[in-house]
Amino acid sequence: MRATTPSTAAERRAAPRATGALAALSGALLGALAGVPLGAGTAHAQDTAAPRLAFEKYALPNGLEVILHEDRSVPLVAVNTWYKVGSGDEQPGRTGFAHLFEHVMFMGSQNVPVGAFDQWLEAAGADINGSTWFDRTNYYETMPSNALPLALWLDADRMGFLLPTMDQAKLDLQRDVVKNERRERVENVPYGRAEETILPVLFPKGHPYSWFVIGSMADLSAASLDDVKRFFRTYYAPNNATIAIAGDFDRDSAKAWVERYFGDIPRGPQAVTRPTVPPVALPRDTFLVLEDAVQLPRVYYTWHSAKAFAPDDAVLDVLAYVLAGDKNSRLYKSLVYDKQVAQEVNAFQFSGRVDGFFRVDVTPKPGQAPQRIAELAAAEIQRVIDGAVTERELARAKNTIRTNLLDRLANVLGKADQLNFYNYIAGDPDYLRQDLERYDRVTAADVQRVARTYLGAPKVVLTVVPTGETKLMVSGRVE
Repeated sequence: MRATTPSTAAERRAAPRATGALAALSGALLGALAGVPLGAGTAHAQDTAAPRLAFEKYALPNGLEVILHEDRSVPLVAVNTWYKVGSGDEQPGRTGFAHLFEHVMFMGSQNVPVGAFDQWLEAAGADINGSTWFDRTNYYETMPSNALPLALWLDADRMGFLLPTMDQAKLDLQRDVVKNERRERVENVPYGRAEETILPVLFPKGHPYSWFVIGSMADLSAASLDDVKRFFRTYYAPNNATIAIAGDFDRDSAKAWVERYFGDIPRGPQAVTRPTVPPVALPRDTFLVLEDAVQLPRVYYTWHSAKAFAPDDAVLDVLAYVLAGDKNSRLYKSLVYDKQVAQEVNAFQFSGRVDGFFRVDVTPKPGQAPQRIAELAAAEIQRVIDGAVTERELARAKNTIRTNLLDRLANVLGKADQLNFYNYIAGDPDYLRQDLERYDRVTAADVQRVARTYLGAPKVVLTVVPTGETKLMVSGRVE
């Protein structure tokens, strides 16, 4: 089954302990077209310990961006294609299209029979998949180096020649697959509906993040063949895509294959434009309850925060680690270890292309009242607001975040994905050093300030309770 969303590391910079809730959530994203010579910028790499991802970036006349990174350490190569379209580009009433196409793109195209895409690449030793998120959809293959031309040809065929084979039967089949995935990953998994309960309250109607990535059953059922074809023509064109190739390949050969297979694919019928999304603020705390087939309740706190690479984004990552990043973090030590009243705690900063939110969730131990646990958690958060974190806490958070970010570069697929991520969101594939420097600059006073600014603001509080136990709902009252 294709992944609905990527792992958290693929979606962000693998923020530590953003994993628990963010994995349940699921998982990033216009670069300048000026070519960058391979190995550019290495002369000023001496002023930081951060590695440089040497690359070349250029564009075909049809607008397709290409990023090349040579890594001869192992005879493997990765092709990572990002389409700048995610659930945030859908329209209310027509949600789930980006994820639907993640499935359809593996169903064959004009020159590739149904099932052959997987079969031919797997026969060549490739590992293939795709993922969908709020801001982008990606497709990726990791394979022995000699399979690179096959992967590029297959990716080009589905980019340029998918619609001629797109019919009602194929749409119906993949729509049913997506619906079943929704049942398995959202409707029939404990706490699976929490995110789609929170988002439309946290964000106003029509906001790109006000619905969850997988879409609704009603919208999937209502989608017509013309609807999905129109969506494809708009967003799955070369001028709305970037291909990153990383690994063991010959640069001249790779460029020739890219030109041969992708060069004749026409641009989309119109340029993709996205409206400016205004800032969002909640007027007051909002308390929600959701009944679910769970054994233990869980409380979710969600605040508006900062979008990716905004000034406070990195500081919020550090704050999340200080709160629930390891066994010495504030919430874990207090609630799980010292008081032994919580089963699990998580905190993370979600940073999207247009907006962000900060999440804390707490699962009480059996017999513990969610209202009391919520008050204890709120008290720990208030301590961070009232008093600066220690230098030891700060160093531990920074070191772990740095390690996790660099860990993304441990293989060719991670490098390709990171180059694509920086290209779309930061506007420059060569943003690794600046990314690391953001965390180096974070101070204890910064962490206290963002805790006060964001976690002191109105929030959405959702209590997921066992069916029939709405009396366990957390409210704003203090007992």
